[in-house]
Amino acid sequence: MSLEKASWSRWFGGSLAFVLASAVAAAPAFAQQGTVVEPGAPGAPSKTLPADTSGIIPKTSPADIDFMQGMIMHHGQAVEMTALIPSHTTNPAVRALGERISLSQSDEIKFMKGWLVARGQSTEMPMAPGMDMAHMPLMPGMLSPEQMDALRKASGPEFDHLFLTGMIQHHGGALVMVKDLFNQPGSGQDAQLFQFATDVDNTQRAEIRIMQNMLKENP
Repeated sequence: MSLEKASWSRWFGGSLAFVLASAVAAAPAFAQQGTVVEPGAPGAPSKTLPADTSGIIPKTSPADIDFMQGMIMHHGQAVEMTALIPSHTTNPAVRALGERISLSQSDEIKFMKGWLVARGQSTEMPMAPGMDMAHMPLMPGMLSPEQMDALRKASGPEFDHLFLTGMIQHHGGALVMVKDLFNQPGSGQDAQLFQFATDVDNTQRAEIRIMQNMLKENP
Protein backbone atom coordinates (compact mmCIF):
# COMPACT_ATOMS: atom_id res chain seq x y z
CA MET A 1 0.00 0.00 0.00
CA SER A 2 1.51 3.35 -1.03
CA LEU A 3 1.37 6.28 1.34
CA GLU A 4 -0.39 8.26 -1.37
CA LYS A 5 -3.29 5.82 -1.00
CA ALA A 6 -3.29 5.87 2.80
CA SER A 7 -6.79 6.19 4.21
CA TRP A 8 -8.05 9.80 4.38
CA SER A 9 -10.22 8.88 7.30
CA ARG A 10 -7.19 7.64 9.26
CA TRP A 11 -5.25 10.87 8.74
CA PHE A 12 -8.22 13.20 9.11
CA GLY A 13 -9.58 11.48 12.19
CA GLY A 14 -6.21 11.39 13.92
CA SER A 15 -5.31 14.94 12.97
CA LEU A 16 -8.72 16.33 13.95
CA ALA A 17 -8.59 14.69 17.35
CA PHE A 18 -5.10 16.02 17.95
CA VAL A 19 -6.03 19.54 16.81
CA LEU A 20 -9.18 19.63 18.94
CA ALA A 21 -7.36 18.36 22.00
CA SER A 22 -4.63 20.96 21.57
CA ALA A 23 -7.03 23.80 20.82
CA VAL A 24 -9.31 23.14 23.76
CA ALA A 25 -6.41 22.68 26.17
CA ALA A 26 -4.43 25.70 24.98
CA ALA A 27 -7.27 28.15 24.41
CA PRO A 28 -10.00 27.81 27.04
CA ALA A 29 -11.16 31.39 26.44
CA PHE A 30 -11.72 30.52 22.82
CA ALA A 31 -13.87 27.54 23.80
CA GLN A 32 -15.81 29.64 26.28
CA GLN A 33 -16.99 31.78 23.41
CA GLY A 34 -18.62 28.71 21.88
CA THR A 35 -16.36 28.62 18.85
CA VAL A 36 -14.79 25.21 18.24
CA VAL A 37 -14.48 24.55 14.54
CA GLU A 38 -14.29 21.12 12.90
CA PRO A 39 -12.56 21.41 9.50
CA GLY A 40 -14.52 19.83 6.68
CA ALA A 41 -13.18 17.21 4.30
CA PRO A 42 -11.89 18.51 0.94
CA GLY A 43 -14.76 20.37 -0.72
CA ALA A 44 -16.96 20.26 2.38
CA PRO A 45 -17.68 23.21 4.69
CA SER A 46 -16.38 23.45 8.25
CA LYS A 47 -18.70 22.90 11.20
CA THR A 48 -19.02 24.91 14.42
CA LEU A 49 -19.16 22.56 17.39
CA PRO A 50 -20.55 23.16 20.91
CA ALA A 51 -18.30 25.02 23.35
CA ASP A 52 -17.92 21.95 25.57
CA THR A 53 -16.50 19.82 22.74
CA SER A 54 -13.35 18.03 23.86
CA GLY A 55 -10.78 16.28 21.71
CA ILE A 56 -9.31 12.86 22.35
CA ILE A 57 -5.73 12.17 21.31
CA PRO A 58 -5.70 8.77 19.57
CA LYS A 59 -4.27 5.92 21.61
CA THR A 60 -0.78 4.75 20.81
CA SER A 61 -0.55 1.19 19.49
CA PRO A 62 2.26 -1.28 20.26
CA ALA A 63 3.23 -1.06 16.56
CA ASP A 64 3.66 2.72 16.92
CA ILE A 65 6.05 2.25 19.84
CA ASP A 66 7.99 -0.50 18.07
CA PHE A 67 8.32 1.68 14.98
CA MET A 68 9.71 4.68 16.83
CA GLN A 69 12.11 2.62 18.96
CA GLY A 70 13.32 0.71 15.91
CA MET A 71 13.69 3.83 13.79
CA ILE A 72 15.87 5.44 16.46
CA MET A 73 18.30 2.54 16.13
CA HIS A 74 17.97 2.63 12.34
CA HIS A 75 18.72 6.36 12.13
CA GLY A 76 21.60 5.90 14.56
CA GLN A 77 23.48 3.71 12.11
CA ALA A 78 22.91 6.20 9.28
CA VAL A 79 24.45 8.94 11.42
CA GLU A 80 27.36 6.60 12.22
CA MET A 81 27.90 6.04 8.49
CA THR A 82 27.91 9.76 7.70
CA ALA A 83 30.41 10.42 10.50
CA LEU A 84 33.03 8.52 8.46
CA ILE A 85 32.77 10.84 5.47
CA PRO A 86 35.13 13.69 6.51
CA SER A 87 38.07 11.33 7.02
CA HIS A 88 37.33 8.88 4.19
CA THR A 89 36.50 10.94 1.08
CA THR A 90 37.00 14.35 -0.49
CA ASN A 91 34.09 13.90 -2.93
CA PRO A 92 32.07 17.14 -2.53
CA ALA A 93 28.77 15.56 -3.59
CA VAL A 94 29.12 12.73 -1.07
CA ARG A 95 30.14 15.20 1.62
CA ALA A 96 27.14 17.44 0.97
CA LEU A 97 24.74 14.49 0.94
CA GLY A 98 26.24 13.06 4.12
CA GLU A 99 25.89 16.36 5.95
CA ARG A 100 22.25 16.59 4.89
CA ILE A 101 21.49 13.06 6.06
CA SER A 102 23.37 13.53 9.33
CA LEU A 103 21.58 16.75 10.25
CA SER A 104 18.09 15.59 9.31
CA GLN A 105 18.33 12.18 10.93
CA SER A 106 19.95 13.54 14.10
CA ASP A 107 17.04 15.97 14.44
CA GLU A 108 14.58 13.15 13.80
CA ILE A 109 16.19 11.02 16.51
CA LYS A 110 15.59 13.88 18.97
CA PHE A 111 11.96 14.10 17.85
CA MET A 112 11.39 10.35 18.20
CA LYS A 113 12.92 10.24 21.66
CA GLY A 114 10.76 13.17 22.76
CA TRP A 115 7.67 11.51 21.30
CA LEU A 116 8.35 8.31 23.23
CA VAL A 117 9.21 10.05 26.51
CA ALA A 118 6.02 12.14 26.30
CA ARG A 119 4.07 8.89 26.16
CA GLY A 120 5.93 7.23 29.02
CA GLN A 121 7.83 4.84 26.77
CA SER A 122 11.48 3.81 26.65
CA THR A 123 13.60 5.29 23.88
CA GLU A 124 15.35 1.94 23.43
CA MET A 125 14.08 -1.31 22.01
CA PRO A 126 13.40 -3.95 24.67
CA MET A 127 15.84 -6.84 24.69
CA ALA A 128 15.19 -10.46 25.49
CA PRO A 129 16.86 -11.82 28.64
CA GLY A 130 20.54 -12.52 28.03
CA MET A 131 20.68 -10.51 24.78
CA ASP A 132 22.86 -7.44 24.25
CA MET A 133 22.82 -4.71 21.61
CA ALA A 134 25.56 -6.40 19.59
CA HIS A 135 23.40 -9.48 19.06
CA MET A 136 20.04 -7.87 18.44
CA PRO A 137 18.46 -8.63 15.05
CA LEU A 138 19.14 -5.90 12.51
CA MET A 139 16.30 -3.64 11.45
CA PRO A 140 15.37 -3.79 7.73
CA GLY A 141 18.08 -2.40 5.50
CA MET A 142 20.68 -1.89 8.23
CA LEU A 143 24.24 -2.73 7.27
CA SER A 144 25.75 -5.88 8.73
CA PRO A 145 28.85 -5.66 10.94
CA GLU A 146 30.88 -6.90 7.96
CA GLN A 147 29.51 -4.13 5.72
CA MET A 148 30.23 -1.48 8.35
CA ASP A 149 33.77 -2.82 8.77
CA ALA A 150 34.36 -2.67 5.02
CA LEU A 151 33.07 0.92 4.95
CA ARG A 152 35.43 1.94 7.75
CA LYS A 153 38.43 0.45 5.92
CA ALA A 154 37.65 2.02 2.53
CA SER A 155 38.66 5.44 1.27
CA GLY A 156 38.29 7.61 -1.80
CA PRO A 157 36.16 6.26 -4.68
CA GLU A 158 35.84 2.86 -3.03
CA PHE A 159 34.36 4.49 0.07
CA ASP A 160 32.03 6.60 -2.06
CA HIS A 161 30.67 3.51 -3.79
CA LEU A 162 30.23 1.54 -0.56
CA PHE A 163 28.63 4.49 1.19
CA LEU A 164 26.12 5.18 -1.59
CA THR A 165 25.15 1.54 -2.12
CA GLY A 166 24.98 1.01 1.63
CA MET A 167 22.85 4.08 2.24
CA ILE A 168 20.48 3.12 -0.59
CA GLN A 169 20.08 -0.25 1.14
CA HIS A 170 19.61 1.53 4.46
CA HIS A 171 16.99 3.95 3.13
CA GLY A 172 15.16 1.08 1.45
CA GLY A 173 14.85 -0.59 4.84
CA ALA A 174 13.30 2.56 6.30
CA LEU A 175 10.65 2.48 3.56
CA VAL A 176 9.86 -1.11 4.51
CA MET A 177 9.48 -0.08 8.16
CA VAL A 178 7.04 2.70 7.24
CA LYS A 179 5.03 0.35 5.03
CA ASP A 180 4.90 -2.28 7.79
CA LEU A 181 3.71 0.35 10.27
CA PHE A 182 0.75 1.42 8.15
CA ASN A 183 -0.12 -2.20 7.36
CA GLN A 184 -0.69 -2.86 11.07
CA PRO A 185 -4.39 -2.46 12.04
CA GLY A 186 -4.86 0.45 14.42
CA SER A 187 -1.37 1.88 13.93
CA GLY A 188 -0.45 5.33 12.67
CA GLN A 189 -3.49 7.00 14.26
CA ASP A 190 -1.33 9.50 16.15
CA ALA A 191 -1.17 12.66 14.02
CA GLN A 192 2.46 13.46 14.87
CA LEU A 193 3.60 9.93 14.10
CA PHE A 194 1.64 9.87 10.84
CA GLN A 195 3.25 13.10 9.67
CA PHE A 196 6.71 11.93 10.73
CA ALA A 197 6.43 8.54 9.01
CA THR A 198 5.09 10.20 5.85
CA ASP A 199 8.01 12.65 5.86
CA VAL A 200 10.50 9.79 6.32
CA ASP A 201 8.99 7.97 3.34
CA ASN A 202 9.01 11.02 1.08
CA THR A 203 12.48 12.23 2.07
CA GLN A 204 14.21 8.89 1.82
CA ARG A 205 12.60 8.06 -1.53
CA ALA A 206 13.97 11.35 -2.86
CA GLU A 207 17.44 10.68 -1.41
CA ILE A 208 17.50 7.19 -2.93
CA ARG A 209 16.94 8.73 -6.37
CA ILE A 210 19.75 11.23 -5.73
CA MET A 211 22.16 8.48 -4.72
CA GLN A 212 21.20 6.27 -7.66
CA ASN A 213 22.01 9.17 -10.01
CA MET A 214 25.33 9.73 -8.23
CA LEU A 215 26.23 6.09 -8.81
CA LYS A 216 25.35 6.37 -12.50
CA GLU A 217 27.68 9.35 -12.83
CA ASN A 218 30.47 7.64 -10.88
CA PRO A 219 29.91 3.86 -11.10
